[in-house]
Order: sequence, then C-alpha cells, then structure tokens
Amino acid sequence: MTEIVISEFMDEAAVEDLRRDFRVIYDKGLVDRPDDLARLAAGARALIVRNRTQVRGSLLEAGAKLEAIGRLGVGLDNIDVAACKARGIAVLPATGANDIAVAEWAVTTIMMLLRGAYFASAEVAAGTWPRERLMGREVHGKVLGLVGFGAIARETAIRAKALGMTIIAADPFVSDDDPAWARIGARAVGLDALVAEADAISLHVPLTAETRNLVDGKRLAAMKRDAVVVNAARGGVIDEAALAEALKAGTIAGAALDVFDAEPLKAGSPLAGCPNLILTPHIAGVTVESNVRVSSVTAANVRRVLMEKR
Repeated sequence: MTEIVISEFMDEAAVEDLRRDFRVIYDKGLVDRPDDLARLAAGARALIVRNRTQVRGSLLEAGAKLEAIGRLGVGLDNIDVAACKARGIAVLPATGANDIAVAEWAVTTIMMLLRGAYFASAEVAAGTWPRERLMGREVHGKVLGLVGFGAIARETAIRAKALGMTIIAADPFVSDDDPAWARIGARAVGLDALVAEADAISLHVPLTAETRNLVDGKRLAAMKRDAVVVNAARGGVIDEAALAEALKAGTIAGAALDVFDAEPLKAGSPLAGCPNLILTPHIAGVTVESNVRVSSVTAANVRRVLMEKR
C-alpha cells in the first residue's frame, strides 16, 4: 500500500529521506491528473502538495485513509482545513521555511520598479541610449508600507530598513504594544493612512472574505501617483482589473504580482500589456535554498505524524 503521495515538485533528497521509512509515490504531474491523484489518494496515509493541488471535495472524499496533508509552503487556501479537522487529518504547513525567499523577492522587485531601468535591454542592444528617460529613483529615504505584519512582512522590513527605507505597517491582529514594532523599527498605522503615505506597498495577508479585493480601485486611486505596489501573498487580495486600469491610466507608477486570482493566469487577462508591470508565476517563495528547507520541514512534519500513528 502506498503511504505517501506527492503531487507537486519537491526536493529529491527529502523524497528519498521519506522513502527510508515509507512507501512513496512522487509524481509532480499528478496535480494536472486529478483522476489519477484521487485513485492514488484512496490508499494513502498522507498527501504532500504545493498550492495548486486542491485538497477538498472529491479528493478528500477519495482519501478515506488520510492522516496528514503536508503543505510545501504556508498558504492553506487550497486545503479545506475545516473538513480535515473534522476528520482528524493533520494539516502541516512548512511555517517559516520560505520567509527569506519571499522577503528578498519583495525588496528586489520594489527596487526594480522604482529604478525603472531594467526593461531597456532590447533598446540598449539595438543601439539606443535612453539614459535620461531611465533616470529612476532610489529606495533610500522612501516609505515602505506593509499590509500585514507577520513573519514574512517582518523579514521584508528588516531588509528594506537596511536600505534606508522607513517602515510603516497595518495589521489589526498585531497589538500596538507588541515588541515587534520596536524590534523591527516599524510604525503602526491604519490601512488607509498607509496607502496614502507609502512610496511602495507590499502585501502580506492571507486571502479571506475580509481581504478579497482589499486593494481595490478606491485604494489604488488613493496611492501616490509615483508609488508602486507588489503582491507575493495571495491572488485576490488586489483587484486585478482595477490594477490594470490604474497602470494604464498612469495613476500609480508600477506594480508586480507573483500571485493571481486564478492560476495559471489565463490568456486575455486585463493585466496583459500593462506598462510598468512585472509578473512572476507564484515563484517568490521558491528558491533553490527555500525548496530544500520547505521540503525538509514538510518531510519531517509528515514523518512525525505517520510515525505517531503507526
């Protein structure tokens, strides 16, 4: 009997480590073959997934013997956590393992957007020399607004502060007397004040009913005209159609998205052809180093649960 089914890519060393103690099927293409995945899940004690595998509905029903869901990452919006809890299935995110990767993506991307010189390769190679047009801005002295002040936001703040940025953050779940504010050197503000004051905004909140379209057309219009916004948290937190309109109208200076309301992003999206927009395929938290950490943590989490129930 197969004990562990892995449906998306995972570090090979972590897979082999699990094979020392369990019967494992590792097929990173299973995410795109739901019938095969459901058939294999029927005999499995654990599933290991990333963000694309939808662990809900028919897949959960098929997995009658499931004891654990290992999540190669931290977001749980692709997992029916309530249904898992009701059945006694442990849901195991790799908390903290990709914080650095996401923070580096956020800071790097903000720097690229503000500097504005990194889209000119074709022009320079063609012999043009658009130096004056590409005179961008420094991050030093700018205000970074963090929407959410959890672990990844704090890693982002540390790096941005080292570059000379002033940090403000809005998070109703972090009390004003939390020692993290002083330790990081950030100032707590309300969301609307943050949107109006920040030169760069980075989103760090989960997708919930309350955060869906949190950054909508009204909030985009309230941003500084030369401000930028980046999102490596969850698709749906920013209204993609409203963002496209703001970029095309020039009411904000730039944006970057690593996550989307529907993934993969479909052809014909309103984001297609927008100026000063960077799009990456939900890769902010995935580096060579973070993949090793995430995979190792997930393997250890799943092993612990399965060993306890043997």
